[in-house]
Amino acid sequence: MTDLQVNGGGWIEAVEAGDRGGPALAAVGRWVIATARELSADLETVRLERGRAMRLDLGRLEAVDTVGALLLLRFQAKLNAAGSPLELTGASPAHAALIEAVRRADRRCDHTVKDTRHPIVAMVERTGAATFQAGREALDLLNFLGMMVTALARTVASPRRLRGIALVHHIEQTGLNALPIVGLLSFLIGVVLAYQGADQLRQFGAELFVVNLLGVSILREIGILMTSIIIAGRSGSAFTAQIGTMKVNLEVDALRTLGLDPIELLVLPRAIALMITLPLLAFYADVVGLLGGAVMCYFVLDIGFGQFVQQLHGAIKLSTLMVGLCKAPVFAFVIALVGCYEGLKVSGSAESVGRLTTRSVVVGIFLVIVLDALFSILFSYLGV
Repeated sequence: MTDLQVNGGGWIEAVEAGDRGGPALAAVGRWVIATARELSADLETVRLERGRAMRLDLGRLEAVDTVGALLLLRFQAKLNAAGSPLELTGASPAHAALIEAVRRADRRCDHTVKDTRHPIVAMVERTGAATFQAGREALDLLNFLGMMVTALARTVASPRRLRGIALVHHIEQTGLNALPIVGLLSFLIGVVLAYQGADQLRQFGAELFVVNLLGVSILREIGILMTSIIIAGRSGSAFTAQIGTMKVNLEVDALRTLGLDPIELLVLPRAIALMITLPLLAFYADVVGLLGGAVMCYFVLDIGFGQFVQQLHGAIKLSTLMVGLCKAPVFAFVIALVGCYEGLKVSGSAESVGRLTTRSVVVGIFLVIVLDALFSILFSYLGV
């Protein structure tokens, strides 16, 4: 091919193959917006042999702006799509950083090289990459857990460090304001469990044992699990959105500049407030869920409220209630941990806030269910 040159601007020319072998090109001069029209027209005339790999040396570039970087990336994409893979090499650190930033911003430059791998190989690679990413996220979360425990230890050693007003505010937000939605859903869950249980036990003439079913299932599992899921979607997402918005507004950076610890000021009040309110909400959900079941039993099975309470008293023990409530502080700590961790990961854009808020809800609910399964195995092993 012949050299393509723009007077006083930039051009592309053929160069020696070099040590790496294979044909090579070099981008020379100033690839900026002032020369973009001529460069774009000349690059359209470049034709290379199909299937031949090429290198484009960027070491002789005098200046590159975003338009010039975009031209280089579009030129690379064109050759890749035509079956002539092109590698950009030799750029200075500043030019390389600019080109990479433009590559990330321009979707047309992404995925331009056709994936020729076998589908099974590609699936295995994606699985491995996802596993590696999950492991790295787990390590980062464990590191954040250590930071929280350290800050909590400092607060225990010096209680005056705890922000009492913020603690009370978050108790109100995560506890008092959550009562309506938790109560409504718990009542409806109690109604559904009673109805479905009665429908099955009626076949054996054992409708009265619906009360036993309600007592054990709600107090041990359903009450705390459903409350934790609701709180993970409500308060966990709020933690991420609030702290993430502060990251976008550079408020977290301002705290660090002032020598203040964001973990101590933003994370601990939320975590402690949730650890206080979730056991109370779980107990409230248990009571309302049993009330919903009692109402359904009254209208469907003709079981009076007095008979319901008497049967419930014989069916459950105090340990049944405590098995459910002892999970609540652990679930609360995990929900607050994930919500605040994802909030502090926000990178500075509104899109990042929304994405990480969704992620905090998904991860929080996932961890709650995993921990609930581990608690069930532990209690079964202990015979509780």
